[in-house]
Amino acid sequence: MKQYNVGIIGATGMVGQRFLCLLENHPWFKVTALVASARSAGKTYEEAVGTRWKLAKAMPEQFKSMVVIDAADVATVASMVDFVFCAVDMKKEEIRALEEKYAKAEVPVVSNNSANRWTHDVPMVIPEINDSHIDIIAAQRKRLGTKRGFIAVKPNCSIQSYVPALTPLLKYRPKMVLATTYQAISGAGKTFKEWPEMIDNIIPYIGGEEEKSEQEPLKIWGSIEGDEIVKANAPLITTQCIRVPVSDGHTSAVFVSFEEKPSKEDILAAWDSYEGIPQKLKLPSAPEKFLTYFEEDNRPQAKLDRDIYNGMGITLGRLREDTVFDYKFVGLSHNTVRGAAGGAVLIAELLCKKGYFD
Repeated sequence: MKQYNVGIIGATGMVGQRFLCLLENHPWFKVTALVASARSAGKTYEEAVGTRWKLAKAMPEQFKSMVVIDAADVATVASMVDFVFCAVDMKKEEIRALEEKYAKAEVPVVSNNSANRWTHDVPMVIPEINDSHIDIIAAQRKRLGTKRGFIAVKPNCSIQSYVPALTPLLKYRPKMVLATTYQAISGAGKTFKEWPEMIDNIIPYIGGEEEKSEQEPLKIWGSIEGDEIVKANAPLITTQCIRVPVSDGHTSAVFVSFEEKPSKEDILAAWDSYEGIPQKLKLPSAPEKFLTYFEEDNRPQAKLDRDIYNGMGITLGRLREDTVFDYKFVGLSHNTVRGAAGGAVLIAELLCKKGYFD
């Protein structure tokens, strides 16, 4: 496998920092461009980040002296990379315009942002679940008038604590899903040092999160029809999204009813045997096992289980019958690894393997 040169747009933010830690020794991808806003441009990465390094792991030495490039300088970045990751903090319309500008400059964009998730011909991918959606890229390139350039996105971080668990059960036709997510503060790009108000506190609202949590799974479970991805019309999903005093890891409490109710043994067997294209292709970032179920009543726990398979695995527990719905269970995913940078890296590995960067 040849090495591909990669740029990270939004390199100074928390997700950008996570990208750098994940790509430090990546076998296929070499970071050649660190890209951020005009106020960071021209500084070394270490100077641009200053005291705002947010991860427990130290800043990788190889990036400290790299000079940050202005995200608006598309031509310069395009000359240095084979594709880019995008994790910027801007208004949605500005992100859409920026990502499209890179795509039209023949630079594939793998985005962590939500701005293009509902663009009709942009695939929103969890590689183990809907890898076939990348086929829509041909239609997108036709619309953009590009040969190489396109945009692919990863979905919202919180849904990855329950959508992976429901996917192997689609054959039983889930009809109603209720999910409450308990979301870590890193999902807001914060640490406890920056957000002391979150210590000993819960905030029962995260702007825009419930709409994403109810609608994005339907696009992931949807299908390509002509030149667009059409969302699935079931199940009906309702959610509540709550910010909790946890550093990393989004937990979900999930309730589900089916048209054809499976047994508990059926569900556990479906989870245990499920694997996707990343496992079959043995992609570098793919967890050996996508779904891990714990029999213990007090698992999964964010502190104990969020880092399973380097933060790329999904953990589940407490499956039992419910008095209102058919079943209930608990899920957990690492929100800045599987739910953000790591999920995007896995998408890029899949695109790479399928020849989309060539």
